[in-house]
Amino acid sequence: MKINFPHRQFAHCESGVTANLLNYHGFPCSEALVFGIGAGLFFGYVPFIKINKMPLTTYRIGPGGIFKKATRRLGIEIRKQKFSSPAAAEKELDRLLASGHPVGAQTGVFWLPFFPPAYRFHFNGHNLVIIGKENDEYLISDPIFEEPVRCSTIDLRKARFAKGALAPKGKIYYIEKMPQQFDLPGAVKAGINDVCRVMLKTPVPLAGVRGIRLLARQLAKWPGKLGEEQTILHLGHVIRMQEEIGTGGGGFRFIYAAFLQEAAEILKNEKLLELSSNCTHIGDLWRDFALLASRVCRGRAAVQDSFDELASLLRQCAVEEEKLFKNLHGAISC
Repeated sequence: MKINFPHRQFAHCESGVTANLLNYHGFPCSEALVFGIGAGLFFGYVPFIKINKMPLTTYRIGPGGIFKKATRRLGIEIRKQKFSSPAAAEKELDRLLASGHPVGAQTGVFWLPFFPPAYRFHFNGHNLVIIGKENDEYLISDPIFEEPVRCSTIDLRKARFAKGALAPKGKIYYIEKMPQQFDLPGAVKAGINDVCRVMLKTPVPLAGVRGIRLLARQLAKWPGKLGEEQTILHLGHVIRMQEEIGTGGGGFRFIYAAFLQEAAEILKNEKLLELSSNCTHIGDLWRDFALLASRVCRGRAAVQDSFDELASLLRQCAVEEEKLFKNLHGAISC
């Protein structure tokens, strides 16, 4: 059994999955539009939550958030399920596929054999769409890849029930019913307001612009506090979360800039075009940070001097993001 599902490659897994599912169900949209309506942009530095024994640094909202928010704002009815039993999870998945439903799933990257070995590490927030089954293999539309891929039943079971942080617990999700019409301007405004709120007004100092400044302060102290080996490991983890988990800090900012271009047309608001350009500039700053950090990790730059410069770059990112989201909130409130 195989669903005639139009596969498209995108930059990021969850926004790509959501865009592919919406297009399949008759709502033509780009990845950027889905990412913006779903308020995917975020920043969080949470030292007491560990990913691979390192503090969590995240540049987007948590797994499932983009799909949940985008579909809710567009008035789309969805269904989500988790399972305690792999057998029950597979039975329900096979039933949905047999009835013609493409099914989104959260998985652990480490257990997916179609990923190159260098990218198979323990991250449990990877999303994909399961579109069929032939013999003992599932057919998968993974938006990170150019073409659909295959995965054995055993490997997909391991990926769906991977242990550790963000354990998926067999999570699947799919669209049950599409509305007859969409309030697209309303959905776009709601998505923008949501991102402005979390980036500027989150009460805890771990998130948004305050979270970026917290990471800058902590990072500057790492060489004296952790020692050189642990300092490099911590920095490497920040960059892996930025550049290898989905599209990373800079990449997410570029996607959001593309969303603001679309939003300018949808809302007939030319101010958003200028802010789109500003958002692209912020993405460039994050990439500058990643480039310098990678040089430090490879031993091509002095540690303490470089960490002072890295902290300065982060503070600059915080200044520019604070300015962007204040101006963005003002632009759609007029």
